[in-house]
Amino acid sequence: MAFVVVDDAAVLYPAPLRDLLLRVARTGLVRAHWTEQILDECSRNILANRPDLSVVFLARTRELMTKPSPTSS
Repeated sequence: MAFVVVDDAAVLYPAPLRDLLLRVARTGLVRAHWTEQILDECSRNILANRPDLSVVFLARTRELMTKPSPTSS
């Protein structure tokens, strides 16, 4: 049985940490969860600090994060 982990905006903000947490979740060791509000806050802060990134890029990242994985039940 996997632990349920709620990833907040503070850990989803840095791309390397977000990538690590998503990779760990894909192994099945944990079940990662976040809310739309958490994703909104994360995107808003990334855009504020990284004007070189586009809204389209972040929307694609969000889409991939919210897409059900093939192994989820």
